[in-house]
Formats: sequence, structure tokens, C-alpha cells
Amino acid sequence: MAVENIVIIGSGPAGLTAAIYAARAGLKPLVIEGVRTGGQLMTTTDVENFPGFPEGILGPDLVARMRRQAERFGARFAEQDVTGADVRRRPFVIEIGPERHEAAALIVATGATARRLGLASEESLFGRGVSACATCDGFFFRGKDVLVVGGGDSALEEALFLARICKSVRLIHRRESLRGSRAMQERVNAASNISFVWNAVVEECLDPALGRFVGARIRDPRTGERSMLEADGLFVAIGHEPATALFRGQIDLDPAGYVVTVGGTTRTSVPGVFAAGDVQDPRYRQAVTAAGSGCAAALEAERFLAEDKS
Repeated sequence: MAVENIVIIGSGPAGLTAAIYAARAGLKPLVIEGVRTGGQLMTTTDVENFPGFPEGILGPDLVARMRRQAERFGARFAEQDVTGADVRRRPFVIEIGPERHEAAALIVATGATARRLGLASEESLFGRGVSACATCDGFFFRGKDVLVVGGGDSALEEALFLARICKSVRLIHRRESLRGSRAMQERVNAASNISFVWNAVVEECLDPALGRFVGARIRDPRTGERSMLEADGLFVAIGHEPATALFRGQIDLDPAGYVVTVGGTTRTSVPGVFAAGDVQDPRYRQAVTAAGSGCAAALEAERFLAEDKS
């Protein structure tokens, strides 16, 4: 079995940018993109903040362009999901069902998934007034009334960002006190256009029949009382789940499950394994920052391979 120079797991902006750079370096990377190719961009309608597209671009179109660019330089793609990985020895072993691939270097770009409320109505209106990223989609709600669901620092950050551009922000939380840090709570309390809806859970996003979000049906978990909140948009901010289950116990992860990288690089605790994109970035979670770290991972992997052969 021939050993691959580089295997890249993931096909979002981090994985595809890494593929472009690795392919241009003549390393013929194998990209295992999974059956749900493209990452979170595939559920994004208009992307208006990625450089080079002044008129905006659809998320799936941006992914398709990146993929064609990587293919042009010689990247190869496998559409299956990774079912197993062993990075405790080299060459690293990556399993795709019954297939087994060995790699001299590995780039983990498996991303992170925004936690959802688990409502069918939420899913049908996602990208139509329901979002999980204020910095991505907040612009579309300038001067409008929005809801934010959550009570931790992520929700408070989203609320503060939206408060700068929206008419009003109502923060919905299932309890009657916030979980976020004291400093964040003080900033939120000081914002004149942020208010709170305590002891409330969202039961339904309205209205799928209209094809756009117009409000939320909420329920008080203590009393069962239901009511309706009218709004132009809803932002779900209840955290993210990094896709790192394959690597637990093999590379260092932080308490939230994100890959720990070394000192401003994309290097992980295992020499030859690099991480890029949202899988190692709980802070920014943007397509452009993911692409930048994908570039860095490819450059560092190329350097690692050159030094390893010397």
C-alpha cells in the first residue's frame, strides 16, 4: 500500500484551502470530504463577507469553486465518511469503511457544528430568518427586531453584536439567571436595546408556511404557559460541537472537545498531525479564518514532510 503524503479530513473552507496549497506544492493530497461535503457553508444562503465576492455568493457555490480549484492542481477526493483513525504511530492510518489509507501527514479539518434546538420548524426556516451566527448573518437584520436563544457567553456575545446593528434584541433563556461571565453580563445589562425573556423555551419557529421567520412560540417550563414573540430573526446560541470523536485519547483536546494547537500554529500534540478551521477555533468560526488556518496547516505540513525526509 502506497503511503499518501497528506490526507486531509474535511471539505469546508479549511480543508479545501489546505488541499489547494498542498496540491500546488505537488503533494497530491487525498481529501476525505465525507458524505456531507462542504461543512456549514452548505447550509448558508448568501455569504457577503468572504473577500473577493462584492455581490456575495451562495455558500454551496463558494464550496464548489474551492473544490474545483483544488482539483485543478491535482487534489483527489473521497466522498465517504472516515470511520476510524489511528495517529499513535506513523504512518497514520485512516479508515473509510473497509478501505485503509496510510499518510505521512494528516490535516484535521472536520469542523464544528452549531447546536440546534432540534425543532422541525427551526430546520425548515434555517437561513430564512433563523441563524446560528450573528457575525455571519446579522447584517441582514440591520434595524430590525431579533431574538437570541441561550444564556452562556456565546449567547451574550451574539446579543451584544446584534445590539449594535439591530433595533432590539430579546434574549430568551430557560432559567431566570444567566450562565455567562460576570463581565459579559454587565455589558449586556448596560445595553439599552437588549431585554430578557426569562424561564422560556422555544417550542416552534413561525412560520414555515410563509417560508420566513416571523416569530417564536415559547413555553414557560415551570407553568407550561405558552405565548408568542414576534420578531424578524432568531439566533440560536447554545454552543458548538467540534467533530473530534475520532481523535479522543489520541491528540490533546480542550475541555470542550476542540483540538489544542501549539502556540499560534496548526500543530497538534502529535508531530505530523495538524488542525485547521472550526475544529480548533472556538472563538471566530468564520469561513475566512478557517481558510487562513487551512493555508497555514498545508504550509506547515509541507515543511514537516520536507524536514522528515532530510
